[in-house]
Amino acid sequence: MIDRRNFLLAGTLATGAAAFGLALTAKGAEGEFPFTLTDAEWRERLDEMEYYVLREHGTERAFTSELDKLYEPGIYNCAGCGQALYSSEAKYDSRTGWPSFWEALPGAIGTSVDTSFMMTRTECHCSNCGGHQGHIFDDGPEPTGKRHCINGVALTFVAA
Repeated sequence: MIDRRNFLLAGTLATGAAAFGLALTAKGAEGEFPFTLTDAEWRERLDEMEYYVLREHGTERAFTSELDKLYEPGIYNCAGCGQALYSSEAKYDSRTGWPSFWEALPGAIGTSVDTSFMMTRTECHCSNCGGHQGHIFDDGPEPTGKRHCINGVALTFVAA
């Protein structure tokens, strides 16, 4: 007969195992990319926060990126490899605290399924180096209806 203590212990263990399993599935964008570096080379190339976001699929705190409120004409590039990802023409203020775009430049972004945090999301990454950029949601403006919610630390901006 199962008592209350064993029931709660079993529930806690099951929840912990599920959370651990979800954490393991959070990293997408695995595979071969045209631009590759060793882990040591990435660590040398990127600062701590850039490495956390681009290579470990982390997220910067909302409203911390100066790129969030930047609306000058130009191109947003991957901070990992320099590939052009987004045009300022597709940028808009989503009021989420992260730079947001309604579309990427053609062929610049790849996607994978992210099942972390007990939800399913579309993760987007640089198609050149696999660097995690953010997520794509279906609540953006016309003409696509998409919101590419991107970590500012994963981008560099080059003015037109």
